[in-house]
Amino acid sequence: MSDKPLSVADYPLAERRPDIVETKTGRTLDDISLDAVLTDKVGLEDLRITGRALRQQAEVAKAAGRPTLAANFERGAELVDVPQDVIMRTYELLRPGRAGSKDELLAAAKELREVYGANGVAAFIEEAADVYERRSLYKKRY
Repeated sequence: MSDKPLSVADYPLAERRPDIVETKTGRTLDDISLDAVLTDKVGLEDLRITGRALRQQAEVAKAAGRPTLAANFERGAELVDVPQDVIMRTYELLRPGRAGSKDELLAAAKELREVYGANGVAAFIEEAADVYERRSLYKKRY
């Protein structure tokens, strides 16, 4: 990858900068074809988005003056290697009225930070935990 920062002119990366786009297994866009899929030279891991690709998209979003979109791409990059069940369990906790307490959300944030290195996502959940507390969005006990 070039050390030159990405810009809006580089978007879409697959068309304008295919030299920097690669799969998790290191394949390039030129390596991906129907024939390669049919002959098992390309697998599912080659078709999934990578954290690197999402960080590149974040860089373009920042260059375009879209910091919120960039932050979303960066958090998405952190989640690429988090198991689906962990993501779904955390998503369920974030639905208003699903978590029983602030501690449940803080425990989810801690797991994402300590086990998966998802610091930005963890910070986002910690912020949500504070907001949920202020707005009484935890399960009500009757």
